[in-house]
Amino acid sequence: MKDKESLASLSRGLMMTELSTTSLLLTEISPDYWYNKTGCQIHSLTNVILDGVTALICLFGLVGNGVVLWLLSFFIKRNPFTIYILNLAVADLSFLLCLLVGLILLTVQSLFCFYKFWQFMRYLQLLFLFAHNAGLYFLTAISVERCLSVFYPIWCRCHRPKHLSALVCALLWALSCLVTGVVSYFCYFGVTKHCRMSDIAMYVLDFLIFGSIMVLSNLILFIKVRHSSQQRQPGRFYIVILLTILFFLIFAVPFGIQRFGWYFNYVNIPGEICNLLASLNSSINPLIYFLVGSYRKWRFRGSVKVALQRVFEEHADSREDREATRTDTMEMAN
Repeated sequence: MKDKESLASLSRGLMMTELSTTSLLLTEISPDYWYNKTGCQIHSLTNVILDGVTALICLFGLVGNGVVLWLLSFFIKRNPFTIYILNLAVADLSFLLCLLVGLILLTVQSLFCFYKFWQFMRYLQLLFLFAHNAGLYFLTAISVERCLSVFYPIWCRCHRPKHLSALVCALLWALSCLVTGVVSYFCYFGVTKHCRMSDIAMYVLDFLIFGSIMVLSNLILFIKVRHSSQQRQPGRFYIVILLTILFFLIFAVPFGIQRFGWYFNYVNIPGEICNLLASLNSSINPLIYFLVGSYRKWRFRGSVKVALQRVFEEHADSREDREATRTDTMEMAN
């Protein structure tokens, strides 16, 4: 019975951490799941379709992030922002891979009553959680770095440490590892009374602290750029950041709200929908890079490589940077 309760929790979303909580019984979760006479878990047609669509999105996202990773690694000139984008692509690719493998294993378990993957699924959830947190942290770092480059362009051009981006990325990977390790210690490998508190602390860190910093940085950046540029069209990299954060708020926030709301029994968003939205969040960034980079005179033209070069090599001399530098120079002269 314990295995059945755990599998029911997994089908609601791979990122659920309190696997042994008795309140997550199958009959209390959703009428769309039940067990037949042989003990096999049966899924509704709606959930099967949603999982299938999610798997297809994961495949496209893996290809897109793989292309971005390949081009940024070998064909596009490195700069502080491409290092962040490179690490973000690694996090998104890892997230999508874990989600896709998890969906495949759950389908196999459902169709063939083969439950030998249970231990492996625990480790897969940890990688899933690790990649999800890292992606959020990198988006926040990109937002803050971009905001600083607009407000303090002279410092960023002349005094910024050369390897700052690489150091920040390493620290963010370590932070994600630490957060995942704490949750796994209290929740996965021996559930303790601190499990619920550690999960809540993780969501507070992710969405109330890092999420707030991300939104606030982009709001300040938007006001600053619109005020200084007046009616000039903003640069491509600036548009990419705003679109990336906008889609994150649309697709990833419900994913976190659902998990956080489980502890207070007031959110009942189907896990399949949250997984679908989360897969869209990790898959859409390469499409944003391409569309923004290839858009020219009301047409989309150019190869993927050229589009990414326009986006990631443009920011070094973008309009908002030139405008901010000119403003700071005038203020210093006065």
